[in-house]
Amino acid sequence: MMAQLIPESSESLTRMANEIFELTKMAWRQRLAVRASDTETELSESQFLTLDSLIRQDRQTVGELQRYLGVIPAQMSRIIRSLEGGFPRPLIACALNPKDKRKIDVTLTAAGRTVYETFKQGRLERSLYILRGLSHQDRTDFVRVCQHMRDLYAKDEATRSADSGGAASSGEEPL
Repeated sequence: MMAQLIPESSESLTRMANEIFELTKMAWRQRLAVRASDTETELSESQFLTLDSLIRQDRQTVGELQRYLGVIPAQMSRIIRSLEGGFPRPLIACALNPKDKRKIDVTLTAAGRTVYETFKQGRLERSLYILRGLSHQDRTDFVRVCQHMRDLYAKDEATRSADSGGAASSGEEPL
């Protein structure tokens, strides 16, 4: 969808896309270094996004989380199992939905909230350290451009979701 909006011959857009990719690779390398030293609060992208969704809306069904992440039921089952049993204490709790026994409700535990906040704070601290090197004008421009890019990503995501009818779902709650 996005490719239709961007002329492929635009050298400046290609350079910008490459810069985003290079920053992403740097973030991946940083995460690998952190993983080696902090296994109790290190989360995968899918684990973090699941906890992030539960921070925003405390109780969700497995199916709602699956659609939010855009994963297939088997992947969601693995994510749920890892958050329930892959840490010293469970980060989430699952229970049958009282209104519809075919659905499973997922909530964040106190341990999940702590791991989420610790993980997020660690990433923010590193970013703050790096961003201190920007001038006031660069900081202002950076925030403006990032906000605009977030809007563009959200618009593209909404369009893709509407075009596909959301993530594929069998109608069942995976686990």
